[in-house]
Amino acid sequence: MNKIKLSVRRNKLLSIAALGLLVYCLGITGCVASRLYSVNMNYDAGKANIPAYLKNDDKGRNALITITEFGDIRKVDEPMVIGRVVEKDGMKTLVLPKYTKPTQALANGIKRYLIKAGYKIAGIAGQWDLKEETMPKVDSKLIIGGNIEELELTCRKGFPTDSYKATMKLTLVIADPAKGKILYRSSVESNTSLEHVSFSEARLEEQINIAMGDAIEKVFEDRNVAQKLKEALSE
Repeated sequence: MNKIKLSVRRNKLLSIAALGLLVYCLGITGCVASRLYSVNMNYDAGKANIPAYLKNDDKGRNALITITEFGDIRKVDEPMVIGRVVEKDGMKTLVLPKYTKPTQALANGIKRYLIKAGYKIAGIAGQWDLKEETMPKVDSKLIIGGNIEELELTCRKGFPTDSYKATMKLTLVIADPAKGKILYRSSVESNTSLEHVSFSEARLEEQINIAMGDAIEKVFEDRNVAQKLKEALSE
């Protein structure tokens, strides 16, 4: 458990350092406008409506689940860039995550959702490429990992309204670390849009978090995911 916490803390520090370096490099090369937009990717699951068939029962009450940091398999030059704002003059300003990488934000969101559903989470481990032969060695009953396949946040400033759009597509896997086997794989996609008379970073943040929350909730609303999860924990 302590090793997991230290690993997560180290990853956060590295993410902050990488973000600072990216901002510096983009600034000196003149690739973007004089400013950048940044948003806090955060899903706290506080308002999530957990399906009855997903909620943990007594059989799996004490079984531990380890969540791994998601992989980012988008075909992009810079994975820290999560979107763009198209200004009225056509210039594109980059949008970056403010506090944590998207891959970590998703893992944290899933952790909070499953805790609300009554599951016991051991912690968040490092990234896993979703291959059985490289599955992390943990003491948990299950491992949940995944990949970000698409993630795009855009805003087009115009008249009379600004158009916001966020898209997220992710793959999630449930695996048995004792057997070294992947038990189930699922993919979901979420989209959200907004028209508003004014622009703000807060609305950018709201749209990306709605898309992330929808994706997390959709994947666990799948009855097959819920069934595999509960069956594996009760064995």
